Amino acid sequence: MLTSLAIRDVVLIERLDLSFGPGLTVLTGETGAGKSILLDALGLALGARAEAGMVRAGQAQAVVAAGFQPPAGHPVFDLLREQGIELPAEDELVLRRVVQADGRSRAFVNDEPVGVALLRRIGATLVEVQGQHEQVGLADPATHAGLLDAFGGLEPRRAAVAEAWRAWREAERRLAEARAAIAAAQRDEEWLRHAVAELAELAPAEGEEEELAKERQRLQQGERRREAIAAALAELQPRDRRSPSPARALREAARALERLPAPNDEAQPALAALAAAQDAMAEAETLLERLLAEDGPDPRRLERVEERLFALRAAARKHAVAVAELPALRAALAERLAALDAGTDRVAALEAAAREARAAYLAAGAALTEARRTAALRLEKAVARELPPLKLDRARLAVEVVPREEPGWGPEGMDRVAFLVATNPGQAPGLLAKIASGGELSRLMLALKVVLARGSPVPTLIFDEVDSGIGGATAAAVGERLARVAERLQVLVVTHSPQVAARGERHFRVAKAVRGGRAATLVQPLDGPARREEIARMLAGERVTDAARAAADSLLSRPA
Repeated sequence: MLTSLAIRDVVLIERLDLSFGPGLTVLTGETGAGKSILLDALGLALGARAEAGMVRAGQAQAVVAAGFQPPAGHPVFDLLREQGIELPAEDELVLRRVVQADGRSRAFVNDEPVGVALLRRIGATLVEVQGQHEQVGLADPATHAGLLDAFGGLEPRRAAVAEAWRAWREAERRLAEARAAIAAAQRDEEWLRHAVAELAELAPAEGEEEELAKERQRLQQGERRREAIAAALAELQPRDRRSPSPARALREAARALERLPAPNDEAQPALAALAAAQDAMAEAETLLERLLAEDGPDPRRLERVEERLFALRAAARKHAVAVAELPALRAALAERLAALDAGTDRVAALEAAAREARAAYLAAGAALTEARRTAALRLEKAVARELPPLKLDRARLAVEVVPREEPGWGPEGMDRVAFLVATNPGQAPGLLAKIASGGELSRLMLALKVVLARGSPVPTLIFDEVDSGIGGATAAAVGERLARVAERLQVLVVTHSPQVAARGERHFRVAKAVRGGRAATLVQPLDGPARREEIARMLAGERVTDAARAAADSLLSRPA
């Protein structure tokens, strides 16, 4: 629902802030007062084309912001999420457009910059305009199938068709992938068999590289430990007989002291120290020999670990993958080879599955087509009942349900739905926008909206002079039908008809005034006496009479 409209410096509007509510809102005013400017300004916020002429003379830019409160589950929320714009269902959605004096424009959704194309897509889900010169929504044949389905309560059948379509497409995708895999495998069969055999022999395991690297580091540290112990022992036990060993040096020193003439008491401490040193040296040699002799890691284990690690890394380089990806690569290549070896049977199974999925789609689509044809007859009759009061008793709506060729099938079904109209007897029905004149088309759209309001996904409808060229009972019928549509949807109508204006739950009067020597468009909400006076003016013209006021009272007191 449209909740607010803020306009700054658009053509004749300097500053305007309007609030809207549910139900029927009417906008009245003399011709040329600026009612179309309001709709053009709203159109800017909805993504319409921007022009430099929209900017008020002497101003640098024009700004329009439209606030909306979409109902829960409205398609706009999915569209916003697709674009990465999060909006809680209870928050107001604000569409804003800034137009520079040179015609360039910027678009915003809740102050987040967006492209104008996205703004237009969002606006199309929120507002539908029906006017004498522009129709969107119902005039677009792309919307007709969905509207017919909503009218006929065919949403479950449509959902079944969409699900069958997805299942069929998925079956066809799997079949195409299998065929492509077999073709690729056949082209690379010799290489594939060699690669699978090579990787099978290598048998890479998950996490093996990391484990081997850790073990290699541990083994390398063990080797360095043995080398250090052996070096220490070599210093104590030199292999070169010409190099004196520490033990021999200690023994020679002790013998030299023992040859001192007696008494040699002063040498005893030195002899004792040399004896202790010999004992310590012998113990050190024993400990080092024991450490060296202890069972350590297999001296060839490091060689084997490195060979394995280097083989894995070589295979990874060859196939341009990480070592950790080798097991997955082996499985993938083996699967391709298996697909090659057993490809015919697998393709045959997938072909059968695709045929079954297609048959299921055909059945669901045929059921939807038949239900649409039945609903189309009901829709034609329902609209036909609405046409005579709208001075369209010679018009006829035809709902066409035409089968499509297979390339045109999709999740919405196998047929094309179009609303066609003939405005005169003997005339062949044609597209709405091409057959009916402006006033006729607007009233035809109104008749359709009366019947289709329940299934409309767009919560706000705007009718621009739907009552053009009619009056009396026909205008009253238009007003009555607008009020009926407004029971389910928000409706804004620009009207010159007092019969229509009297039906409004809210009433705005658009007028032109001169301020500071410049023309300006003003909008005034009307209530009570002011509204009565405006409807009387619409009835009487320039001079409002008591009779016109009495007639206005009669219209306003008419039961809904």
